[in-house]
Amino acid sequence: MVPFTFERARDVGGAAHAGATGATFLAGGTSLVDLMKLEVMAPGHLVDLGALKLKDIDVSPAGATLGALATNTAVATHVELKRLFPVLSQAVLSGASPQLRNVATVGGNLLQRTRCAYFRDVSTACNKREPGAGCAALKGWTRMHAVLGTSGHCIAAHPSDFCVALAALDARVNVEGPNGRRELAFEDLHRLPGDTPEVEFGISLAEVITDVFVPASPLSVHSAYVKVRDRASFAFALASCAACVERDADRVANARIALGGVATKPWRAREAEQSLHGAPATQASFEKAAELALAGAQTTPGNAFKVPLAKRVIVRALMLAAETT
Repeated sequence: MVPFTFERARDVGGAAHAGATGATFLAGGTSLVDLMKLEVMAPGHLVDLGALKLKDIDVSPAGATLGALATNTAVATHVELKRLFPVLSQAVLSGASPQLRNVATVGGNLLQRTRCAYFRDVSTACNKREPGAGCAALKGWTRMHAVLGTSGHCIAAHPSDFCVALAALDARVNVEGPNGRRELAFEDLHRLPGDTPEVEFGISLAEVITDVFVPASPLSVHSAYVKVRDRASFAFALASCAACVERDADRVANARIALGGVATKPWRAREAEQSLHGAPATQASFEKAAELALAGAQTTPGNAFKVPLAKRVIVRALMLAAETT
């Protein structure tokens, strides 16, 4: 075991100060502890956030505020969240296992690292783990890798289901650090790999996620999450879609589409969404949107199957969301 020091944060300000000096934050630990065991991460100083008062879930007519330390189980089983944001509950319940959901947190889910096999194997080259080392996945086993948002330096897929739902719902993330509190759009939290895949998030190491705000709307009520994976539970997505559809009679008034399992970050298919505005709420319209959503896919022989699979997942999610209207 690589030695490290440990402390429990007493307030957000103290945690942020520790982060500014190089500490690593620990929430539920369901991802970080695994990476420490694999020696992918070796933090010198851990700051446990578990005692901070960030576990509340508040729902109002304007939307829902999810405390960063609220567990995934608390989100998935919250009665008002299930009514106003069904896609959230469906996404959370499709991930991990009940035991992990009881421990994993909102904030930890947002900041989890990729599950790329090469990232997790220190004997292989990975630009995300060791900048400049190269990417073994580019010519390796790519069945679980991304086809959207990739670069010549990284094709690792983002692992979260919960984040895909938050992307579709236009969530906002509140963080607090040495320079005070700020809010950022959910799509700005996760960065594309580009030339610097090691820079994964749009917040600094000293900033603590305090809560996530999810605005309520007709779209959020009429939503659905569809996930295709290798087994029925405790498996990461091959392709997933969070869809929201607001109808005006037999036409689509508004729509949101976010994809998981196929991109390097939670992926909003905005061109596909725009194609649905005013279109008939039919399978044909949804198939057209799905084509647009995957139009920019860059595949390898090992993951080319994800393109037709993701298209079918999009159509199914849109149909389910439209049926709830």
